[in-house]
Order: sequence, then structure tokens, then C-alpha cells
Amino acid sequence: MRKAFIAGNWKMHKTVSEAVDLVTALKGALEGVEDCDVAVCPPFVALDPVRGSLEGSTIGLGAQNMHWEEEGAFTGAVSPTMLQGMCDYVILGHSERRTIFGETDEWINKKLHAALSHGLLPIVCVGENLEQNEAGETVAVCGGQVRAAFEDVAADRAVEVTIAYEPIWAIGTGVPAHGEDANDIIRRAIRDVLADLYDEDVAEAIRVQYGGSVKPHNVVEFLSQKEIDGALVGGASLKADDFSEIVKKGLAAHLGE
Repeated sequence: MRKAFIAGNWKMHKTVSEAVDLVTALKGALEGVEDCDVAVCPPFVALDPVRGSLEGSTIGLGAQNMHWEEEGAFTGAVSPTMLQGMCDYVILGHSERRTIFGETDEWINKKLHAALSHGLLPIVCVGENLEQNEAGETVAVCGGQVRAAFEDVAADRAVEVTIAYEPIWAIGTGVPAHGEDANDIIRRAIRDVLADLYDEDVAEAIRVQYGGSVKPHNVVEFLSQKEIDGALVGGASLKADDFSEIVKKGLAAHLGE
């Protein structure tokens, strides 16, 4: 069984002091939780303070984005060398980066290679918008994003990557996908594609999260599905009680308890 992995993407929320308060509360709420990888992804300015606050905890730390170049004239960007040793994970290709900031499949692939070469564990996001979903293009769109992201990535490095299936129409809307539907899409648009790119063993080894309006009341619906190994949580990760409940309920569902 793949180990459960639940991460919180704080997006552009929390000042430094608020971020420290939140992880301090999470440390207490999640103490003793085992058999599940847990991570928080605060804004860049809070990474170092949060890192210090997480000492002695099993909670991992992730960045929300990065550039693929190690240095250069890229005002406002953060490089993989800056994140190396600072955090464990990095989110790549989130739909907000793709749609609002114009990041392309080619960019995501470059970032994936850079993250892996600098010891960072990528969480690569894929997902379709509402128009594509209603047109029956979900598998083609998501499968295409997977193929593009993993281009020229060796099998032994591919297994270090987590994929987050996040239907764009479900992010922040309060209208999540149905668990069975998300499970089916992950099988056909992600694992089958990975099996074609590599083999079935690699496809089965890579963890896949679901993201999009995950809450304490619906996390069991997703984590009880065979193909779903965790969640990339947005708004609900901003409250210690909600996020810790998601972790505990999600882990129990993943383990079949």
C-alpha cells in the first residue's frame, strides 16, 4: 500500500506570525499520528520561521512554487538552490500558476527536472477546467499534462514525484468532484499514462493526491478510493482543527479503518 500523503497549500495567506501560530497548533494536534506523510506549504516569506517551529515534528515543509534556473535576472522568482535544505517539497504546476501567471507545460517540466536535481520532492498538479470537463476532455487534458511534466524524467526519479489531481472547477468553489469519479480519472488519466510512459510498477508506486474543496466532512469519500493516496488541501489547511481532522480521518479511510 502506498503511504498516505496529505499536504496543506496555504496559498497567499498567513503573515509570518500567523504561520508560526498555525504550525505550533498543528504540532500539538497531530502529535502521535503515524503512517502518513503530512506537509504544510506556506508563502515563501514564512518558510524559514515555519521550518524552525517544526523542529522536533514529523510535519514536512514545502514551497508553493519555484523557478527552474539556479540564479539570474528573474525578479521576484525563487530558485531551487534557495529552497534546497530549506524545505522538503515543492508544488509545481498548480492551476493558479498555469491560468493566472501563464505557466506552460514546458515550464513545469523544466521545474520538475530542477527540483529533482536539487533534492526537492515535487508535487505536480494536473487538472481540467469546467469547459473541458463538460466537453468530455478530462482524460485527454490531464493525461497530456502528465506526459508533458514527465518528459525525459527517468523511472527511478519519477517515483519520487507526487501528482495532485485538482479539477480546476472544484478548487475553492466548495463543489468537489465525486470520489468515484476522481478515482476513475486518476486511473485513466494518470496511472494508465504513467504505465505507458514507464511500466505498471512505476505507475503503482507514484502517489496521487486529490485536491479541490477537500474538507473534514468529505475527505473519507476521497481517501477510501483505491487510486487516491492523499489530499492537497487549500482553504481547510488554514485552520489547525480542520486540517488535523482531515489528516486523521483521511488516514483512517486510506488504511480501511
